[in-house]
Amino acid sequence: MAIDYGSKRCGLAVTDPLRILATGLNSVHSKDLIVYLEKYFLQEVVDIIVIGEPKTMKNEKSNSARFINPFVAHLQKKFLDKKIERFDERFTSKIARQTILNGGVKKQQRKNKNTVDVISAIIILQDYMNFIQNK
Repeated sequence: MAIDYGSKRCGLAVTDPLRILATGLNSVHSKDLIVYLEKYFLQEVVDIIVIGEPKTMKNEKSNSARFINPFVAHLQKKFLDKKIERFDERFTSKIARQTILNGGVKKQQRKNKNTVDVISAIIILQDYMNFIQNK
């Protein structure tokens, strides 16, 4: 599972058991994310949670890390049986917006920020899986 964590909304993506293809799961309000994950983990097997790590062009933590780091710490304490991984998320939102635009999505639907969050999570998860496979 991948999480594109935001201060308002979080995009979620999951993969198949063979870890070949990432697919979008949902967009959840940040304050509801832990409850959503608790319910999801009761129904589905998830062993790794990949969380986007925002960085600057200088490969330093971005300002949004101050929101994400406390969430990651809470997640690690809450779900002891899950491996938590951080993965560079630079440009994922920009790539997601371009993907939506290239996909011919109508203008009104392109304004839906939930879609960008979910596609960003898909990109984070797919990039992570590619990275692990090519290690």
